[in-house]
Amino acid sequence: MTFTPAPRAPVRAQAPVDRLLAALGGLLAGFAGLAVAALVSVVVRPEAAPVAAVGGFVVDHTPGGVKEWAIRHFGESDKAVLQTGVLILLAFLAAALGVLAPRHRAVALTGVGLLGAAGALAAVTRPDSVSWTDALPSLAGAATAAALLHLLARRLTGTSTTAPAQARRRFLVAGAGTFAGALGGTLLARSAGADLSANATASRDALRLPRPASPAPAVPPGAQLPVPGISPFFTPNGDFYRVDTALVVPRIDADTWTLRIHGQGVARELTVTLRDLFRREVIERDITLNCVSNEVGGPYVGNARWLGVRLADLLREAGVRPPSGGGPADQLVARSVDGMTIGSPVETVMDGRDALLAFGMNGQPLPFAHGFPVRMLVPGLYGYVSACKWISSLELTTFAAYDAYWVPRGWSARATVKTQSRIDTPKDSGSPRAGTVAVAGVAWAQHRGISRVQVRVDDGPWQDAELGAQDSRDTWREWVYRWPATPGRHTLTARATDGTGAPQTEQAAGTMPDGATGLHSVTVTVEAAPGGAPARGARPAPSSAGRR
Repeated sequence: MTFTPAPRAPVRAQAPVDRLLAALGGLLAGFAGLAVAALVSVVVRPEAAPVAAVGGFVVDHTPGGVKEWAIRHFGESDKAVLQTGVLILLAFLAAALGVLAPRHRAVALTGVGLLGAAGALAAVTRPDSVSWTDALPSLAGAATAAALLHLLARRLTGTSTTAPAQARRRFLVAGAGTFAGALGGTLLARSAGADLSANATASRDALRLPRPASPAPAVPPGAQLPVPGISPFFTPNGDFYRVDTALVVPRIDADTWTLRIHGQGVARELTVTLRDLFRREVIERDITLNCVSNEVGGPYVGNARWLGVRLADLLREAGVRPPSGGGPADQLVARSVDGMTIGSPVETVMDGRDALLAFGMNGQPLPFAHGFPVRMLVPGLYGYVSACKWISSLELTTFAAYDAYWVPRGWSARATVKTQSRIDTPKDSGSPRAGTVAVAGVAWAQHRGISRVQVRVDDGPWQDAELGAQDSRDTWREWVYRWPATPGRHTLTARATDGTGAPQTEQAAGTMPDGATGLHSVTVTVEAAPGGAPARGARPAPSSAGRR
């Protein structure tokens, strides 16, 4: 007697509506997978969630030129754009796998598995990864997505005896349940994440900053010029620029934060808490900070009043000597909780300038986005070689032995701030009225100061601008030039001279590898004043318009 297996039930041909439903099934399975991954990441680490991990992997492996393009075009929204892009890509892949699933189930499920593996690999290879458990959110999410994709595909295809309408109804019921579960999981993950960060928020809310033993000198009268449109002398915390690689802003509990100081030439390894820093000599200083990604005339510069302790004092307590004093280490590597590493010259940090471990900003504890509870600042150096946020350790080493995060990505290991000036008003393509127009802005050359700013109209001679009072050589300086504007199209250009007498270079260069150079200019079209105004090139009649 011969056994003959029953023939496999044929898969019903997909109608266009079935393909759309299959794609929807892929999207729903993907949504549910991300929800489960988000829940698991609450237990593991928020940074290990698939979107954050893959986004961080992209940031780590994107060429420097592409990053600069993103910053130039998207500004501080670059992280939101990247995460949106990752989500769109995942949605496309999920829909494609959903379409495959009814006819090629094994291929579709393998695709889901590969996506999960990619997310897991991205998570465990990030600089801030501390354990293999960072792979769990992506793996759990992929397993959930695969199971639900299999279930939804089965509901949609049914059997050879299932009517298409009946199969679609079953699919829609299962899909609705999947959506409800995914939505609930997402909301639960957000709520749980908020609960976990509540301690950090509470610790910041309860923090009372110590009074400085060395307060910042009063800002001299005239530092803030009374010119509409010019930058405020102090940049409000909410307006201060943010450029970093953290897709998830670390939220650290100030009560549990510690900083470790170790490495070459450290005679006494130290571990300090925030309260330890509060018990030291606290100083207050006005310091302008700017990003190396700031193009000529760009927005990534700000001035604030910082509260903290001298970094050099802490290093000396650990027995550190600068190279000029026989110390073996010439690089101080600051590490952030998010895995960022920033290398600063030990000699510069210890040369007497106000290099800080800062915990206060404009009279408040540091905002989370700006490094709470403690960040590092070194006047005169670009942020990428000095201004580590969310700092967790300081290691003494050498530039020959270790490359900090940005160096293998095409940036210089050392970078002193270059003299720059910016025209804040009038804006490019503006249309001021003929008469006296205030051309004003800011100039900076931290730790050298600004001694002169000049303005040129079209191809005319350089004219000295009026300088605002200088607060310190570590802050920017405001300036204004009273321009007798005549009707027509004009180009205004500014240049600064630092405190050593060195003028700002006119040679244009991009931000890589160690900061942009060139002169900022704006083009405006001056409109005739009501009642008529002198023609371009004619001597303007005396006027008090715009005078103060």
